[in-house]
Amino acid sequence: MHVLVTGGSSGIGAATARAFGRAGHRVTLTYRSGPDRAERVVKEIEQAGGTAAAVHLDLGEHGSVRAAVAAAGPFDSVIANAVMWGGDAPRTERFEEIPIEHWSEMLHANVLGNVVLAQSVLPAMRERGFGRVVLVSSGIAEEGTPGAGPYGTAKMALHGLARTLAWQAGMDGVLVNVAAVGLTRTDSSPIPGQVFDAVAGRTPSKRLSTADDVAALLLFLGSAANHNLTGEIIREGSNAARSAHVT
Repeated sequence: MHVLVTGGSSGIGAATARAFGRAGHRVTLTYRSGPDRAERVVKEIEQAGGTAAAVHLDLGEHGSVRAAVAAAGPFDSVIANAVMWGGDAPRTERFEEIPIEHWSEMLHANVLGNVVLAQSVLPAMRERGFGRVVLVSSGIAEEGTPGAGPYGTAKMALHGLARTLAWQAGMDGVLVNVAAVGLTRTDSSPIPGQVFDAVAGRTPSKRLSTADDVAALLLFLGSAANHNLTGEIIREGSNAARSAHVT
């Protein structure tokens, strides 16, 4: 199976690319910047006996999305993990002070970029009668947080996108789901340790997921192990506390 992992050069994306490689799948991972990091992940997969390659993809440049799929595809599975963060947006918690230009930029990349990605990979999946699409969302989409309106709105839009795609592609063997990921421990996270500890204390398991934990979920949802689960929102890590009614 050929798997595309967008945003696969670090963090959850890199862990997911390695997980698919270990499972014997051919992996193409994408990067927006930092090709050296992407190539390191490729070498790690190859050294473990897998097959991998890296390709440039910028969610904010829709031509780049189409070009990446055309150059490296077709794909049997897509893990849509890439994201545009806040960038140079002003740091404010006042909703009315967030420029509409920032809203437009975030929605253009994180929503429409993934729409273009889905449109690009679906024809080949339909033709083969098999496909898996996993959209990576965030607990912020459901819980919200001050100052993160554009990001949270973009991530929540992926929930609606998944529901629509599940209905429109399911009859052709394409299963589409959302992994709503909570606060996750990664080597590159700038969040202070005490914040991790406080959030972990509010989860059912009393621990936060690691990147490898999330990768295991994405591996299941994005592989043939998922026989007929589609149109669902699967909450991972600290985001699972919402479903468990933990306060």
